Amino acid sequence: MRRLKIVSIASEVDPYSKTGGLADVARSLPKSLHRLGHEVIIITPFYERVIDTAKIKLEEIYSGVNVYVDDHYSTTVSYYRHELLPGLWVYLVKQEKYFSRRKELYGSAHENARFYLFDVTALKLVSLLKFSADIIHCHDWQTGLIPYLKKTRFKKSQTLAKAATVFTIHNLIFQLGHNWWEIPLRYRDDGKKALPYFDNPKLEYINFAKRAILHADIINTVSETYAQEILKRDFGQDLHRILTHRQYKLFGVVNGIDAKAFNPVNDHSIYKNYDYKSIDQKKTNKTQVQKLFKLPVAEEVPLICTTSRVTYQKGFELILRIIEPLMDLELQLLVVGAGDKAYIKELSKVAKKFPNKLVVVPSHEKIIQHENQIYAGADMILMPSHYEPCGINQLKSFRYGCVPVVRSIGGLSDTVVDYEPGNKNSNGFTFLKYSSQALLVALSRALETYRHKNLWRSLVAQVMKSSVSWELPARKYIQLYNKAKEFKNEKK
Repeated sequence: MRRLKIVSIASEVDPYSKTGGLADVARSLPKSLHRLGHEVIIITPFYERVIDTAKIKLEEIYSGVNVYVDDHYSTTVSYYRHELLPGLWVYLVKQEKYFSRRKELYGSAHENARFYLFDVTALKLVSLLKFSADIIHCHDWQTGLIPYLKKTRFKKSQTLAKAATVFTIHNLIFQLGHNWWEIPLRYRDDGKKALPYFDNPKLEYINFAKRAILHADIINTVSETYAQEILKRDFGQDLHRILTHRQYKLFGVVNGIDAKAFNPVNDHSIYKNYDYKSIDQKKTNKTQVQKLFKLPVAEEVPLICTTSRVTYQKGFELILRIIEPLMDLELQLLVVGAGDKAYIKELSKVAKKFPNKLVVVPSHEKIIQHENQIYAGADMILMPSHYEPCGINQLKSFRYGCVPVVRSIGGLSDTVVDYEPGNKNSNGFTFLKYSSQALLVALSRALETYRHKNLWRSLVAQVMKSSVSWELPARKYIQLYNKAKEFKNEKK
């Protein structure tokens, strides 16, 4: 296998910045590619009010670099770096106006301008480093202009000349810095015209994801099922037509997780270490989680968790429809995550009525702080998603023997096998129809199985043996990169 030179570009990378699964992937995939022997660099913004510079020591490598975004606008940026693993460098783009003033990673009225600037400065850095890449891997909409810019602004760059571009769709609902469906029809980007000047308000209408789909050498999604789903109107977020026309270059690779970072055998963040042979130690973790979130300590009562954004996408509409009947059952439900205020308000009302059964913690920070502890203590994780490109939480929960109850959609379909007694591949409970009744049936099956301790123990052991590491997905990405190079060369 020939050693490739790979640039991985993402708007967030753990541990430098994180709002969700994108940051996990943007860290773990390059690490796995590096371990396979490839030369990888990572580029991400320097969010000065987010990163812990006391803990993460950054080295400034280029200061006061003048970057021309277009013929009308230039700005000054600086570049820093940090060694994530020996030989694996992360480069951070510092520009105070666009990346240093906010505590939140996203949410500006000028999101497109911010990430247009980032895309230009990322390509500028590759040129400065003289890193003659084989592959430029662009993660999600924030990097979506890079395939387009490589063919236009940077088409004469000798450093970038041989690089093929890969665009990964992590969630197609996010296409630009604003809700795509709220852009007036007359202003929607067809992806074919030249970009507006940087200081033109029309820049905020440019659809980064569409331009990436039109110009990338390879397009992929984070699961095989989602790659097929987005070709249909129901899941295609108004881009299904152009995706269908480019179906020959659309692929799916299921995400993995860093199996070393999520390992109950040596995880220092959990209360008691264990493996699939010592599942009884989960009881200690369960007790501590119940205490931490002020639930009654009850070893025999099944503890169910959710650790996602509280949104329609994640299926909270279904959860709310059955929340009162659930409170009649012998269970505890722990909901941790920020999101839709209306959903959180309704859940909180129920929590006040049933404080011994439902706890709602509307905080994304609490997930980051206690995620592994929750999986180690909970018996089940609930993921009744309306759609789910891949899902990272079920992969993490596998490692800790926290059994998923999921809707069989997108990446959940690719990773969770419905429980059948005697089936050694079973690792969760699934349902297909998007309905509260179907969810309740699946959850009831899980709760009934939980009552049979030998069956449950056997299932938990199977869940913990599920394959979740990045090794196989990383090898599939290498195949994808080589395919991207073939497509690029065919065009010449």
